[in-house]
Amino acid sequence: MKTDPLHGRGARTNASGRYERFVREAFDDGWVGEDGAKPLETIVTPELAKTIISTNQSPDISFDQSINPYRGCEHGCIYCYARPNHAYVGLSPGIDFETKLFVKANAVELLEREFSKPSYKPKTIMLGGVTDIYQPIERDYGITRGLLEVMERWRHPVALITKSQLVIRDIDILARLAERGLAKAAISVTSLERRIARTMEPRAAAPHRRIEAIRVLAEAGVPVTVMVAPIVPAINDSEIEAILEECAKAGASAAGYVVLRLPLEIKDLFCEWLQTHFPDRSTRVMALVRQMRNGRDYDPEWGKRQKGEGPYAKLIADRFAAACRRFGLDKPRLALDHTQFRRPLEPGDQNDLFSSE
Repeated sequence: MKTDPLHGRGARTNASGRYERFVREAFDDGWVGEDGAKPLETIVTPELAKTIISTNQSPDISFDQSINPYRGCEHGCIYCYARPNHAYVGLSPGIDFETKLFVKANAVELLEREFSKPSYKPKTIMLGGVTDIYQPIERDYGITRGLLEVMERWRHPVALITKSQLVIRDIDILARLAERGLAKAAISVTSLERRIARTMEPRAAAPHRRIEAIRVLAEAGVPVTVMVAPIVPAINDSEIEAILEECAKAGASAAGYVVLRLPLEIKDLFCEWLQTHFPDRSTRVMALVRQMRNGRDYDPEWGKRQKGEGPYAKLIADRFAAACRRFGLDKPRLALDHTQFRRPLEPGDQNDLFSSE
């Protein structure tokens, strides 16, 4: 029996990125043995970043500063909007994105240096937002925990988003920050059905593990938002109410959603995935996607790209809003405290006479 070398991976191909001179296509020449090809290995490359805080001016998202310690993501979510970024380094947004990862080895040092600048003004920093800060390689590299330790020393407000239960490893730091009004978290829950979750996000935490992460964070006093993202028509859209109810029971206090986005190479990768895993409904899925995108596969216009438009998009918005009201998840977005930021005391320094510590 042949083994599938792509077992546990999201993308089905490794098509060339949009900036490559030559196009690669997989071809079976008949030389693969009865046991099939070997499973793909994950290769991690440390790199020295020049800067660590990214800024944006997008009106579609709730933060304008973020840190992403990893490029590429082993979770392998087929819909991930970060996939096209791998094309900038000559790699494929397909399998390469899941198997050729980069870690910003000097991230902690750069953040300390940034906070030390006299001109720095504290604003909430989102950890993540592109690739997952708690993907499996974080267990070995610990960059995310190092960044949180810097946030705590400087009393800097921090938000994070993940779909990994590994976040509860750092509950000690997050709880202390949250007690000061300096931390909040978002957990992505796309489905409560293990089969669908495993197919869409092959190496991410199982649904019940994410619910448990919400519970642990909430019990520790960390405000938690549940993100139902993305909502994929005819795949997980029927679960909106069930997801929100379970997350509210676990202690989530707010909720948000994003409908499926298919920019650049993601469209072809997603369609390949659909044909492989959901051939019976692939035509309907794409028809509904185009209905929400004014007849196109994707509309990048601000104000539309996150939620879509048209009757189907409005139905999703109305259902989501009603469910949030029913389960008490319609609270306003929590603002973190920016006034506590200060230079940490060095060993041997004398405490401020007016400090409460």
